[in-house]
Amino acid sequence: MELPKKTALYEEHLALCGRMIEFAGYLLPVQYDGIGPIKEHEAVRESCGIFDIDHMAKVLVTGEEVLPFLQNTLSRDIKKIQPNGALYAMMLNEDGGVIDDIFVYKVNDGYMLILNADNHKKDVDWIFEQSLFYDVLIMDMSDDLYMIAVQGPKSTEILSKVMDTDDLDLGTVEFHTLSIGHIDGVEVLFAATGYTGEYGFELFFEKGKAVDIWRKILNVSKGEVTPCGLAARDSLRFEACMPLYGHELSENINPLTAGLSFSIDLGKNKFIGKEPLLKLKKDGVKQKLVGIEMVDTAVPRADYEVYADNKKIGWVTSGMKSPTLGKFLAMAIIDSEYSNIGAEVQIKVRDSFKAAKVVKKPFYTPTYRKNK
Repeated sequence: MELPKKTALYEEHLALCGRMIEFAGYLLPVQYDGIGPIKEHEAVRESCGIFDIDHMAKVLVTGEEVLPFLQNTLSRDIKKIQPNGALYAMMLNEDGGVIDDIFVYKVNDGYMLILNADNHKKDVDWIFEQSLFYDVLIMDMSDDLYMIAVQGPKSTEILSKVMDTDDLDLGTVEFHTLSIGHIDGVEVLFAATGYTGEYGFELFFEKGKAVDIWRKILNVSKGEVTPCGLAARDSLRFEACMPLYGHELSENINPLTAGLSFSIDLGKNKFIGKEPLLKLKKDGVKQKLVGIEMVDTAVPRADYEVYADNKKIGWVTSGMKSPTLGKFLAMAIIDSEYSNIGAEVQIKVRDSFKAAKVVKKPFYTPTYRKNK
């Protein structure tokens, strides 16, 4: 049995009273004792939180045929990505199911793919398999390139304080772009992306500098930067209705069912999984991912069954009490005929049925959408 890995910040988490659990083969903090997941969640909504996300996989793809290779392997039109730009995309199987949802960054003459940690080996194997007929080079950078996230309304202000003098102006960095800056002379890629529903950045830098950079960000503005664990990361993404692989997406759940049609460019000439999705779009999606609000008091947990008209119509993919809204909410995949806003449904909680209703998603509007 393979032992879980420790990130370079493992001892830092222990020093901060991080409660460690195994996740995706790594020992990571689920929360920090003395702070707790609710306060960590609130910190990101109101100020700034910092996350160790080095469990995410990072793969660099270069070569003469990198563009046609990625066009065939990913759902988005990769030609749309400008230099130092980013796109959210799907890597699909032949049936249109999701092998993984990923971020793609255009860096220099290649592309960096950020993959879900649980899917690391599966994804890399699939990428290598699809690359056999293309002149490309696949490099797994996961053990060399470190990754942390700094998220929240004060993230730009706080990160600007730790950057080298006369360096990059983070206030000018546009959403879904990648910029280069420095912290104590260390080159850092600042990606204006995240998984919380707030403005923020994901930082990439050499692994050996992880402790120094983590400490500098935490110490630059005492009380304004809060270390955050997996529990807060999940509740933040949940409120913004961002999908979690294995819940809202899987090889058995396609992007159209999940309401992520924006992540599929069906106008491309071809890509793996395109034809089944074209057929599904033509025939009509039989089930949809919806938002659910409990009418009765109950926690709608993942995999609980959803009913209407005395029959099972679907299942909960994620659910909890929203820290920001104070409501018991869920995302669920249900039969399309019951997906209209306001539709009455029931959630089976143990041996009883609890009243609920279909509501609009997202539950919490991400800050980068509020002015659109």
